[in-house]
Amino acid sequence: MKSEPGLNAKLFTTDAMRALFSDSATLAAMLEFEEALARAEAQVGVIPATAVAPIAAQCRADLYDLAALSAATAAAGNAAIPTVKALTARVAAVDADAARFVHWGATSQDAMDSGLVLQLKPALALVGADLKALADALALLARNHATTTLAGRTWLQQATPVTLGLKAAGWLAAVERHRARVDRVACEVAILQFGGATGTLASLGDRGLAVASALARELDLALPEIPWHTQRDGIAEVATTFGLIVGTLGKIARDISLLMQTEVGEAFEPAAPGRGGSSTMPHKRNPVSSAVVLAAAIRVPALVSVMLSAMVQEHERGLGGWHAEWETLPEICTLTAGALAHTTTTIAGLEVDAQRMAANLGITHGLVLAEAVSMALAEHVGKLSAHELVEHACQASVAQRKPLLAILDADARVRAHFSTTDLQHLLDPANYTGQASAFIERVLAARNDRAASAFAKGDDA
Repeated sequence: MKSEPGLNAKLFTTDAMRALFSDSATLAAMLEFEEALARAEAQVGVIPATAVAPIAAQCRADLYDLAALSAATAAAGNAAIPTVKALTARVAAVDADAARFVHWGATSQDAMDSGLVLQLKPALALVGADLKALADALALLARNHATTTLAGRTWLQQATPVTLGLKAAGWLAAVERHRARVDRVACEVAILQFGGATGTLASLGDRGLAVASALARELDLALPEIPWHTQRDGIAEVATTFGLIVGTLGKIARDISLLMQTEVGEAFEPAAPGRGGSSTMPHKRNPVSSAVVLAAAIRVPALVSVMLSAMVQEHERGLGGWHAEWETLPEICTLTAGALAHTTTTIAGLEVDAQRMAANLGITHGLVLAEAVSMALAEHVGKLSAHELVEHACQASVAQRKPLLAILDADARVRAHFSTTDLQHLLDPANYTGQASAFIERVLAARNDRAASAFAKGDDA
């Protein structure tokens, strides 16, 4: 009987990533290892070639009772033991001689770790593709809003003007770095785990390395210099890479949810029927995607810490540390996929209110441009004098509830150097975004260079 999906099943992850780490997929990956092992050992002459077909025929996940395997796992201590036992029994029912060679020379961790690697390959490919989709959306946002000004905010207070394109370019640059990290870790983690009981392959005599090499080819995995049963840096690197990704996604979600506040109202998650409403307040438009992403950004770091803690494993087989990884890493993967999907949907459909951005820039009546005036005035009276003069003008603007322009325009010390027109120019937010456009172009150019390089190599950019 198939269990029903949880109420939150589609909220925190994607169907594709959930499928990769389902019980059925985990079983299928271990069985793929067992079939490949039989083929490799037959190639090297360790087992009879006649044993391969009977073993391969039983290496299908749909032939097994997951509930029974789950119950047996509770007693055995890991899923590989009852899986190999069940596989052997099924082979024996067809060919008793072939059944003797199931799992020949391998250990449980070989099947489980190599199976995990086989799951991580498509998982990393999914994340890589999702990062590219997000990067595409961010690049478009950066380009389309390169000159859309809004208040830059430091310590949650208005600082000096920035552009929405600059914010998007900052997000994009981080995402592009994550794409490079995922590409690298995908190559580094795609390695075979095969060492037998204690990592020596003693059970295969002098043909251990030959079997390992053939097995790596069968599974399309790289052959490491040495088995890595208790060297968990590769697995932990996947976790930390995903943790970094979710951290960036959380930063984007935090920014957008703050821009979406009623009192700010500068940008909004895309609207859709049934999205972001309240059970009691009809007017509400909640940042639901941001909430999901921020939830992931809270959960994933703790899970990453589990993976890092689990690296400290005893001798040639971990006691507890290895076991701690089994549900932790899949959860990191599924949460990352969900956060990525929500972020991409948000960025692709982001609703921007440029008029509200401009209006919010004006609520301080020019104070956000105080630095612009101070820097310009400093060229005439020195930095310290200019800073003090403009600071006093800002205080007067607040106390008298007058625009900064009016205060400055009435100050003879300022008028000695600037006309009213000069001051209006200095107090125009569009004239004080510095190198924002140049930074945006640099990020977009770097992205294009990466795409061109990937294309030249035949990779998907």
